[in-house]
Amino acid sequence: MNNSPTNLIRHLRSLVPRRRLSYQEATRIAELQANVLREQLRIADAELPETAITNLPRILVRRRRDLPVSGLTHWHNGRWLIVLNADEPEARQRFSLAHELKHVIDHTTKERTCWDESWRSGADKAERLADHFAACLLMPKRHVKATWGTHPTVQHLAETFGVSIPAARVRASYLGLLDSTPRCLTPRASWNHLGSTYYRLASLNLEQAPA
Repeated sequence: MNNSPTNLIRHLRSLVPRRRLSYQEATRIAELQANVLREQLRIADAELPETAITNLPRILVRRRRDLPVSGLTHWHNGRWLIVLNADEPEARQRFSLAHELKHVIDHTTKERTCWDESWRSGADKAERLADHFAACLLMPKRHVKATWGTHPTVQHLAETFGVSIPAARVRASYLGLLDSTPRCLTPRASWNHLGSTYYRLASLNLEQAPA
């Protein structure tokens, strides 16, 4: 049975086992969440429409110039406010939006998904998981492999899925489609988490950020 949009985030959170996960387990759950989100929203096309995220209940997306990071997420007045850096390319903003959605999903489960004694900090793991979720959501494995089978170039992948060339290259490498493995993307600076709490961002006047 399909979940209503109102309960979809809750359903994605329920996919996390009630125990601490290793990084490998957490990446598998992140991909599962991405696939379930697409399935529940009945998105069969390769390129994910931005409305798949912006139309989710209790999520408000704004863009702002001169933002010191690619994106940030903040709970405010009963909703999640996701602010994207309007100075960055559209493809980068799409990836940042999907990345920030993962932080929303993980809000109630991060003690299980982001704990790992082998990592320097839970925040580092959270950023990597958010990047992995974004890659899976924007570039599903089956679509990437089908596209690569007819047009095996990173450039074509980027154009097909509406992502940056570096993001497409990392995804293709992760799926074993490239001969050599490029260095993984460094987790981006983020103001999403500080330990188990969120930064207070009132000074950025987010409510007046341009749409």
